[in-house]
Amino acid sequence: MKEHINNLTSSTRPTVTIFTAVRSFSGSIGRKQTLAIRSWLGLSQDIRVVLFSKDPSVFSFAGSFGYGSRVSVEPTIDFTFLGTPFFHSMVARAQASTSDISVLMDSETILLPDFFSTLSYVHKLDHDWLFIASSRNVSDFPFHLDVDGKHWLGDNNKMVKMEKLQEFLSNGKWEHCDDKKTIIAWDNGELPLHNGVLPPFLYGKGFHTLWMINEALSSNFRFVFDASWTISSFFINNIYNNATMEARNWENVGNSHLGAFYGSLFFHEDHYNYSNLIKLFKCDKHYHFGSTIDNIVYPLGVFRSSKHTKLSTCFDKLKPKGNTGCSTKNQLMSLEPISLPFSLELLLSTRADQNKTIVLAVAGYSYKDMLMSWVCRLHLLNVSNFVVCALDDEIYDFSILQGLPVFRDKLAPNNISYDDCHFGTNCFQRVTKVKSRVVLEILKLGYNLLMSDVDVYWFKNPLPLLTTFGPAVFLAQSDEYKITGPINLPRRLNSGFYYAHSDNSTIAALEKVVKHASLSNLSEQPSFYDTLCGLNGSNRLGDDMCHEPETNLTIRFLDRNLFPNGAYQDFWDSNNVSSTCMKKGCFVLHNNWISGRQKKLERQVSSGLWEYDISMRMCLQTWQRSKSISYF
Repeated sequence: MKEHINNLTSSTRPTVTIFTAVRSFSGSIGRKQTLAIRSWLGLSQDIRVVLFSKDPSVFSFAGSFGYGSRVSVEPTIDFTFLGTPFFHSMVARAQASTSDISVLMDSETILLPDFFSTLSYVHKLDHDWLFIASSRNVSDFPFHLDVDGKHWLGDNNKMVKMEKLQEFLSNGKWEHCDDKKTIIAWDNGELPLHNGVLPPFLYGKGFHTLWMINEALSSNFRFVFDASWTISSFFINNIYNNATMEARNWENVGNSHLGAFYGSLFFHEDHYNYSNLIKLFKCDKHYHFGSTIDNIVYPLGVFRSSKHTKLSTCFDKLKPKGNTGCSTKNQLMSLEPISLPFSLELLLSTRADQNKTIVLAVAGYSYKDMLMSWVCRLHLLNVSNFVVCALDDEIYDFSILQGLPVFRDKLAPNNISYDDCHFGTNCFQRVTKVKSRVVLEILKLGYNLLMSDVDVYWFKNPLPLLTTFGPAVFLAQSDEYKITGPINLPRRLNSGFYYAHSDNSTIAALEKVVKHASLSNLSEQPSFYDTLCGLNGSNRLGDDMCHEPETNLTIRFLDRNLFPNGAYQDFWDSNNVSSTCMKKGCFVLHNNWISGRQKKLERQVSSGLWEYDISMRMCLQTWQRSKSISYF
């Protein structure tokens, strides 16, 4: 410890990037965020601000600072389907910063000038560090910033001295245990923040700051300390909406599961709280480090008040008054089940696009990684109207923790080994029949539907094209692999990618498919063809269509150059699969006609058509693609 704080090196002023997740810039929240961010920018020209959001009002706010300003918007991190940002993705983006120091903090937290002077001091430490700083809650703040954001003014527009601001702030209430109201900062040095991988915590939903500090202390890579007494930070009268918190309690439950099952927080939490951290404090204009637990001030050794009266007075102010611990042991021990409080009808109504169209994926746990790569790809294409049908409890829990709009199919078959659930197996035959039944249920609720297996890679959004065909037309991928000849030959309709309208003809035809599949010992795919195109193709029209006479439904097989299957023209064997497909104008490419989940996964990853970092459990983003990514 002593060498950490004794050996300081001279350095120029540090460059600092503050990262924050923001909400819409409207109403009182918008005003509080504006005041806070202006307070940051006024501290130094060396501070830049990055706003995590996809909200149009946030882009407008950043744009108000002008071209080349120190405020930018970063939409390319992971969010849940309800817009909650993921803490692990925020941290990863902050770690990718080229500034000397990265800071994560709440968008309503106001800073006073001692923030930057503290960063300037700790920047000189010769060891990589990580600190937290708790903020205060004040009921009222009767001051405002001048035009430049550098000086605080009173009601008479006269400049307020810093001593008066500090005095006013001293009446505020410390928020030591509020994750969102805790500032986290670190130098972008060579050492990792902690050992292991940060779980996909939802930001502001509990445990993430406590978990991170606990792992940083346990890993012993960095000097970890509390800078609350040298950084004046506060927020104004933050009153949470209890009804909203209750409705979103499942997000907190998810974080508690992650806190309990990953890392060492569950085992160490009883022995650790913020009061145990080494404190950075200031006395007589000089910075010092001290431990209130051991009653030691560094680097002076064991504290002797008789020789250091002034330091003693400063140090005593750090000692906790009452219980300042942040015990969450009970929450980690008694975990509630993870569950989304949405019925299928409600989920569909919140996810459908303006044409009442839904994209559906159906997956079991062994396909979780392919599901996430598929989801990440849709995020990149700005396709948000998708939902996931979970075939088992494991993928349901996993999907919730990954922020997906998921529902559990209660009628899915049980006791199935999903590791071996690939084409041709009994498991595959049973599971595929779930898909057509779920599709029929969604169609009957009034939603058009694009069914897409998770092994279908999307190059571009096919919905604008597919929706032009109108009602009573069923569009499906062809599984024919021969380059020439008809593409509607018997058993060549692929039920892993198709588009269906919610109309009487389509619903009646799908009811026939579901009934046929329930009586068959095969998968659902032959039932689609035999029902819609007739046994041996008796209902075929030309080389690429069928007509089901009882329901008057037209079936069109999609152009294979635009919607190729996994065997057509050997796309998957190309040196550059993406380039080859894009030249053909592909909308999607199906990763089928290969046996086994592992081979399918390896083929897709090696081709570069992969959008998910399995080890980090987050989508690949442009700011991290230059780094080495681990898939297995």
